[in-house]
Amino acid sequence: MTKLIKELENEGRISEDEAYKLYDLDLFTLAKFAHKKRSTLHGKKVYFNINRHINPTNICADTCKFCAFSAHRKNPNPYLMSHGEIMAVVDEAVGRGIKEVHIVSAHNKDTSWQWYLGIFKMIKQKYPHLHIKAMTAAEIDFLKRRWKLSYEESIERMIEYGVDSMPGGGAEIFDEEIRAKICKGKVSSQNWLKIHELWHSKGRQSNATMLFGHIENKAHRIDHMLRLRALQDKTGGFNAFIPLVWQKDNSFLPIKQQADSEEILKTIAISRLVLDNVPHIKAYWATMGINLALVAQEFGANDLDGTIEKESIQSAGGAKSAKGLALNTFIELIQTAGLVPVERDSLYNEIKICAS
Repeated sequence: MTKLIKELENEGRISEDEAYKLYDLDLFTLAKFAHKKRSTLHGKKVYFNINRHINPTNICADTCKFCAFSAHRKNPNPYLMSHGEIMAVVDEAVGRGIKEVHIVSAHNKDTSWQWYLGIFKMIKQKYPHLHIKAMTAAEIDFLKRRWKLSYEESIERMIEYGVDSMPGGGAEIFDEEIRAKICKGKVSSQNWLKIHELWHSKGRQSNATMLFGHIENKAHRIDHMLRLRALQDKTGGFNAFIPLVWQKDNSFLPIKQQADSEEILKTIAISRLVLDNVPHIKAYWATMGINLALVAQEFGANDLDGTIEKESIQSAGGAKSAKGLALNTFIELIQTAGLVPVERDSLYNEIKICAS
């Protein structure tokens, strides 16, 4: 451990071998070094945006065992939104001042690639100022499997139709043995990384995620982070890393307990230390709850995501995030924690410091 502590004290890059030993450190040692790194980068700032999540369908061709959102499993309410219905939601949300619309769908084989991509052109033509974050690598892979669109073709059309950045969904855990057990048939880890590399090669940015707290172990998490770090060294295109806490309700994984608070905070801290080349670590309040997400700001995180307004995927698994959070509540909670709320755009340009 002495060598690892020295690496942390020297604030240099943690080697791959030492990275696998980070979980052996106690929580407060990790917090000390992660918070120092976070403070150096961001001071007391906590970033958020004013956004609206839209999930246009929950009908999915894939059968991921961790998922409670898909309609053909334990969710008895299948739905498919028309472009008109999606636009109505966007119209209403724009009227309330959102800066970003975040669109992620299940993999519905009974639609068309035009249904998936056409809505972006409609939104951008009507609201050219609105940032569109849409199409996970898993969705892009699905378009290839279902309609034979190459990754390059999908990305070209996304850009042509107005997508500004990509979310990080579909990464789950990169270890292929784990993927075979929890999301067999979904985009492979290699192709997830390839798709983001292609997106970055177009001068575009994306997020990266990791789903943890299910059947994976700590070494799988470190491996996941190291693969992201390697791609970030190459492209510099990831603007944020989001460790997503798996939600146990209504899933097909035989696990009774989710990760506890200590495990979540350790993972946040370790991600800040390992991913030294990713500028932002997001404590996504929709998966860990707003209170723990605020605590995570002292353990390496510097972002909470946003107001969301409506959330369907995590709440289907038991998260208390279905109705989002009011903007005033969001700001007050951050200020009460002794931190500085900063409204940002989707690419982390500061819009407004909401100091008390």
